[in-house]
Amino acid sequence: MAGTIGVPELAILAFIGILFFGSQRIPALFRSMGRAKGEFQQGLREGLVGATETEKDLDRGGKTEAASEE
Repeated sequence: MAGTIGVPELAILAFIGILFFGSQRIPALFRSMGRAKGEFQQGLREGLVGATETEKDLDRGGKTEAASEE
């Protein structure tokens, strides 16, 4: 079928990847990709927590809690 990747195609891609990157560098490449994904997800979680504080500041007219109490 058109558009699907089968076992022979994956084997060819793996062989080309090993030739291009080398067998030692492929695990390091996937390890760094996994770390980057983890850091990205951590940044998203931290960004969501920070967004709620920003929303609270906007509800006070753009002032922080300390500035609105003065």
